[in-house]
Amino acid sequence: MLRGLFASLVLVSSVVLVVGYVDAQRSNDRVTGDPAVEQAFRTGDRTSVVAPRDDITVVATDSNAFVSDESDSPRAQAELTAFAPDGSIYYYQNDHTRYWDVDRVPNTTATVEFVYADHLDADECGETVCTRNGVERVNLTTGESTELFSRITPGKHSTRWHDVDRVGPDRLLVADIYQDRVFVVNTTTNLTTWEWDAQSDFDVATSGGPFPEDWTHLNDVESVTVDGESAVMVSLRNHDQVVFIDPQEGLMKEWTLGSDGNHSTLYEQHNPDFIPAEDGGPALLVADSENGRVIEYQRRGGEWVQSWTWTDRRMQWPRDADRLPNGHTLITDSNGDRTFEVDEEGEVVWTASIGFPYESERLGTGDESAGGQSAASLGLPSRTASELEPTLTSRVASLVPATVRNAIAYAFPRWVGLLEGLAVLALLGSLLAWGTLEYRWSSRTVSFQLPVRIRRK
Repeated sequence: MLRGLFASLVLVSSVVLVVGYVDAQRSNDRVTGDPAVEQAFRTGDRTSVVAPRDDITVVATDSNAFVSDESDSPRAQAELTAFAPDGSIYYYQNDHTRYWDVDRVPNTTATVEFVYADHLDADECGETVCTRNGVERVNLTTGESTELFSRITPGKHSTRWHDVDRVGPDRLLVADIYQDRVFVVNTTTNLTTWEWDAQSDFDVATSGGPFPEDWTHLNDVESVTVDGESAVMVSLRNHDQVVFIDPQEGLMKEWTLGSDGNHSTLYEQHNPDFIPAEDGGPALLVADSENGRVIEYQRRGGEWVQSWTWTDRRMQWPRDADRLPNGHTLITDSNGDRTFEVDEEGEVVWTASIGFPYESERLGTGDESAGGQSAASLGLPSRTASELEPTLTSRVASLVPATVRNAIAYAFPRWVGLLEGLAVLALLGSLLAWGTLEYRWSSRTVSFQLPVRIRRK
């Protein structure tokens, strides 16, 4: 009876995987995102591959070579690309190991500065591996690029800078994920002129992730104005918090959004976007990554109050969201392999499917899409998972923790969805249990000695 049960589990799991793979190959949508976009990257095709949209849209992608060793597969390499207003590829490069933050250079129409990471081998850094973190400027029209600043950190996974914000002609505000700090560097002198260390306000033993390997995972920094005074906003991913720093006085505790382990507010968020008072704020628009949603909080009576949220069935580990001046929201959905725009009614009006994007920027809207109004001032309607018509897959997904769903999406090829991921686990578990029982039922034993002998009981 048990043999029949295990055989059935193996058969059903195998059928689910085969059907999922064949279906993905047929549609090509879950394997490569939009095949026209990926093909255009590889061939240099400049015809329209996504729908038209005002202004240039720049997308910086992270890579996840773990899912594929094929160089022509999405996620196998990082890319910086720009879509022209007519939907064609305006600019493309894949020179670096990772691409992170991207911002328009003020007083230009098509020049951006972006953060990159390059993994270096032992010959270059004297260790098994190290990372060059840098900031580069590129004119998307001419392709002319300039290296602005770089530093080398040991290791790679949790030492790659994700964000740098320009705060002056020769000053950069850096989110130093390696040393759990933010600092301002003068790019002319290479001197650090200001810094805030997370250890000055948080206990390494009782907060965040493992110390020192990946304690804060500090992934975003932004210079903002709070109550008329300059402040620095910092995203501490592993603390589930967005904090504000007074450059003179330090942590502004009363402005902190979220708390360590309080996953109902934020759960390992990325790229919070600050909306100032003059645009209907103070408000924070956040990619609430592990919760699989984009969420906004409005400042009311000295507290943060949830004012808007948006999600759909495809949303999986979003890592950026910007409110555009037209009231729309530009969202980057990493494990969903897409950048898309949601209008004021909550409807998706533009999509670019692209492998594992990290951040998107709509040029012509200012740094971090400045000028976008808060959801509260616009009266934007929310869309939550509970409002979507349930399907069998969504019902099963609701029973699986978000961290498990995101891990499956991150670790497996894109054609492996939740159903296929569960089938993989069922297949492996069944084979292991079946094999163990067959060994116990067998009349033979294995004696581990030299030479190895098999004998009857």
